[in-house]
Amino acid sequence: MKLIVFFLVQFISIKTMSQVTVQGEYIFNRHEMVAGFNFLPEGKFDFFFSYGAVDRTATGTFTVEGNVLKLKSDKVGGKDFTITSQSKAGKGYTIKFQDANKYLLANIHCMFFIGEKKYDEFTDQNGEVKVEFAHCDKIYVQHDLFPDIVTIIKDENNTNNNFTLTLNSSLGQVSFKYIDFKIDDDKTISCIPNYFMMLEDIKFKKQ
Repeated sequence: MKLIVFFLVQFISIKTMSQVTVQGEYIFNRHEMVAGFNFLPEGKFDFFFSYGAVDRTATGTFTVEGNVLKLKSDKVGGKDFTITSQSKAGKGYTIKFQDANKYLLANIHCMFFIGEKKYDEFTDQNGEVKVEFAHCDKIYVQHDLFPDIVTIIKDENNTNNNFTLTLNSSLGQVSFKYIDFKIDDDKTISCIPNYFMMLEDIKFKKQ
């Protein structure tokens, strides 16, 4: 009898978990940061984010697996910059960024890898970084105001050391790549600190 009760409880638990859903508006609000989701019945979502002078959005689809909420944004992560030219000349490495909005050119994060060692540099007011490394294996870039999955601009097979890049319009969107949410209950979803929201205790409350 005890064994039957045990399996009955397990069945009810699994069935209840499989019926966990999210729908409607969920809001996160802390100090100057406001963000929100609208989960639609057909499995799509809209997202907005506002923090100071930075506004971002996202659209896409979502699925629920147990108590895990998985988002698939329409944005493809890792493509926020486009290489417009590259060449091999001189010593060291030079990266130049171009955009009509000059304000966006400063403080772009450039990551230089020599083996497993990472060196962090940031662009100046003119959108330029120059380092004197004799050699580096990989270079990644990420915008400090619009952080998302990093964009690779050089791998081990690329011998160029001068790069010119433009900023893509996708910067204003969020990919949510590698960011899963936990469904805490029928009124709260949460996630751990990540490249996009580097905060503790991130909880979106249903409205």
